[in-house]
Amino acid sequence: MTRLSLLKFSFLLGCFSICSQLAVAQSLPAKKEVLKQMRLTNKYFMEKWPDAGKEIVTNKARPSNIWTRAVYYEGLMALYNIDRKKEYYYYAVQWGEKHNWGLAGTISTRNADNHCAGQTYIDLYLVDRKPERIKDIKESIDLMVKSEKHDDWWWIDALQMAMPVFTRLGVIYQDTSYFSKMYDLYSFTKYKHGGNGLYNAEDKLWWRDKDFVAPYKEPNGQDCYWARGNGWVVAALVRTLEMLPKTDPHYNEYLQDYKDMIQAVLPLQRSDGFWNVSLHDPSNFGGKETSGTALFTYGMAWGINKGLLERDIYLPAVVKAWRAMSKEAVHKNGFLGYVQGTGKEPKDGQPVSYTKVPDFEDYGLGCFLLAGSEVYNLKK
Repeated sequence: MTRLSLLKFSFLLGCFSICSQLAVAQSLPAKKEVLKQMRLTNKYFMEKWPDAGKEIVTNKARPSNIWTRAVYYEGLMALYNIDRKKEYYYYAVQWGEKHNWGLAGTISTRNADNHCAGQTYIDLYLVDRKPERIKDIKESIDLMVKSEKHDDWWWIDALQMAMPVFTRLGVIYQDTSYFSKMYDLYSFTKYKHGGNGLYNAEDKLWWRDKDFVAPYKEPNGQDCYWARGNGWVVAALVRTLEMLPKTDPHYNEYLQDYKDMIQAVLPLQRSDGFWNVSLHDPSNFGGKETSGTALFTYGMAWGINKGLLERDIYLPAVVKAWRAMSKEAVHKNGFLGYVQGTGKEPKDGQPVSYTKVPDFEDYGLGCFLLAGSEVYNLKK
C-alpha cells in the first residue's frame, strides 16, 4: 500500500470511527426519558407499598428490612441522587424508622443478607448524621471485624449485600480495619470456598456457591454461571470501588476483577439487549431477564462514566440493554416484567415472563434503578 493510500485508509477509518461514535451518541436515550422510566417504575412500587414497614408475605411473613427490600432502597437512593424528590428521602427514612434502624436478625448476625439494609441506613446517615441510623449496623460489623472467622460469604450474592457496608464504615470512621476484614472475607470466597474458590479465573466469572463448582455442568456441558449472581458481584465491586480509597492495598485487585468480569459478560449479551439467566447455556431456561441485565448495565455504565471502560466498546451494549428493558420490560403502569424470582440458579423462579409477578418485586426494581442512575449520567 502506498503512503497516499495508507493516509486515505487512515482518514476513512477515522471518519468511520467518528461516525460510529456519533451514531451511538445520538442513540443515547434522553435524560428526561431515562428519568421518566425510573420515576414510573418507582411510583408503581411506592403506591403499592405505602407503608414502608409492612411485612412482606409470600410463602410466609417476613420483615421488610430483608435483603430484597434493602436492594430496592439502594436503587431508590440512587434515584434520589439524580432526582432530589423529598418523598424518596422520606420513604427511605420511614423504612429505617419503622425498623428502628435495625437488622433482619440480631446485632450478632453474620449473615450478609441481614447486613444489606445497612447500605441505605449509612447513606441516610450521610445525609443527616443521626447516630441511631447506624448504631446497629456498626455494632454488628464491628463484631465481625474483631472476629477471626472469615468464611461467612459462602455464596456470591453476599458480596453485594455486605461489601459496600464495610467500605462505607471504613470511610466514615477512617478505619482501615473494615477494609482489611472485607478483603479477608472476599478473598476466602474468591480463593477458598468450594475447594479452590468460587471465582473461575479462566472464564472470569463466578460460581454461585459450592454446589455449582466443577464437575457440575449445565445441560450443554458448560459451567453454570448464573446471571444475577454474577450481576451481584459486579454491583459489589462497583459500590466498593466507588468509595474505597485508591490507597487500599487491594483496590487494584477489585478493579481488575471488575474489568475482567465486564469483559467476560460483554459477548454474552443477547441480540435483543438482555442477558440470559444462564450465561454459558442459553438453552437452559433461556429468555429475557431483567435483574441480571440491569446489574450488568449498571456496571458497564458506571465504568464508562468513571473512564474505566472503553466507551466505544461498551456504550453500544449499555444503550441496547437500557432500551430493551425500557421498551420490553416496563409496563405502562410501572410494573417491571421479566424479573426472575428469588433463587440461586437458572431454573429457580421460573417461568420468567413479561406479565408474571415474581415472588418479590423489590430487588428487580432496585437493580433497574441502579442501572438507570448510571445511564442517566452518560454524556453524549
